[in-house]
Amino acid sequence: MSRAASFFLVMGCWAAIYLPGLGSLEIKGEEGRRILPAVTMLETGNFLVPQVGSEPYYRKPPLVNWLVAASFKLTGLRQEWTARLPSVLCILAVALAFITIARGALGPGGSLLAALIWLANFGIVEKGRLIEIEALYVSLSGLALIFWLSWWRQGRSRWLTWTVPWIFLGLGMLAKGPLHLLFFYSVVAAVLYREGKLRQLLGIPHLAGLIIMMAIFAAWGVPYWHAMGEANVGQNWSAQLTGRLTGDDFKLGSWLLNIPRGLAYFLPWTLLLPLIRSAKWTEDADSKIAGALAWGTALPFLLVNLLPGGLPRYSMPALVPACWLMAMTLASPEVQWRGKIWSEKARRRLVISVAIAASFLLCLYAIAIVPALQRRSKVKPIAAQIDRLVPDSERLYALDPDYQPFLFYVRTRIVYVNRLDEVPTSGRYLLVQPEREREVGESERWLPLRAHPVQRVTDYRNRTVILERIGGASPE
Repeated sequence: MSRAASFFLVMGCWAAIYLPGLGSLEIKGEEGRRILPAVTMLETGNFLVPQVGSEPYYRKPPLVNWLVAASFKLTGLRQEWTARLPSVLCILAVALAFITIARGALGPGGSLLAALIWLANFGIVEKGRLIEIEALYVSLSGLALIFWLSWWRQGRSRWLTWTVPWIFLGLGMLAKGPLHLLFFYSVVAAVLYREGKLRQLLGIPHLAGLIIMMAIFAAWGVPYWHAMGEANVGQNWSAQLTGRLTGDDFKLGSWLLNIPRGLAYFLPWTLLLPLIRSAKWTEDADSKIAGALAWGTALPFLLVNLLPGGLPRYSMPALVPACWLMAMTLASPEVQWRGKIWSEKARRRLVISVAIAASFLLCLYAIAIVPALQRRSKVKPIAAQIDRLVPDSERLYALDPDYQPFLFYVRTRIVYVNRLDEVPTSGRYLLVQPEREREVGESERWLPLRAHPVQRVTDYRNRTVILERIGGASPE
């Protein structure tokens, strides 16, 4: 295909797979932890320390929160689709990088196949339609690999090859942390080893790339560390890391399914992985790259999924090198299928057909299934109950609320507080957790008025919160 035809095919598949119904379903899972800190950032102007409710959020760096806040600000809308927009744009960025940056290394046909395989695999479709860290994190790791491998194969300037990709790696650290470096360097080391050029890892250009990567993370990390003072941020991050290694919440049944579930993320292309061994290469360089990609992808994938505390989604950075390797295989001069030569035209037709089928199915999903799912909302009804009980003229004071997804949908002005004495004496409505209900009920802060519960709500996580009103009669 021409560049223009490839571009329009990729854009069409991306739009059909990732945009239909993007904002039709309420936030779910961990999406609230990405969205609520963004809302708080816009309201307080504090973009340094993410907050969930009234508490600082230590577990993840803030890049995903920044992007959600930017989306809200630029569009002027705080809705589900604007919150998820950064994810789908990151997915698009990788697809476009495949058909532009990687075109010289993979060829016109291989680069198109890689982009379509990337857009139409189960893991990326699932995560790319949500505002979750994986879509951003895997995309940044993938962009780094595409730039490095493309420029390496084309023999571009070492300073370009060994610095620009590290910008994406630095941003990846701001998204989740350093785990993506394992997947990136596994491929890089395998490629260099096959070429007999491992010494380049000790070169000045690579050192410059590492400095750029660390500087990007430090630009946020250093002031954040100072701002948090005695909050034991390092201890929190260390506990997360050791928990992954030791498996604090180890469950044998789930652990045994890690590898199958990790492979399922690459469906339907997982079914074609055996073809890699049957591909014939006309150039020794292609054979070396294919072997390096196979080993550089498989080893960290197995290592992460075999960790006692590992989860299949931790291995998702392996998807981009897997897409590259599968595209190389399907675009190779000769591939055997069931003992027969499988023509290159048939292979190309298969990938395009799967991508178009995925596009059709996601459009059908948005039209036929999403409306039914909307009628089963679990988060929005809680916000609606609270909005009915709190007058528009009043503020709702959320007392140490922890993570409550429904707060995104509450129209009433919410003020987060940590202590009861931070609630002004003029405040009339409080949102409290059960363990603090007695403290609020016995408080003399509003004498002669007292706080009374007016509504108890329990969400899909079986977490209960209580709406308290200052004054008025206590319900029987």
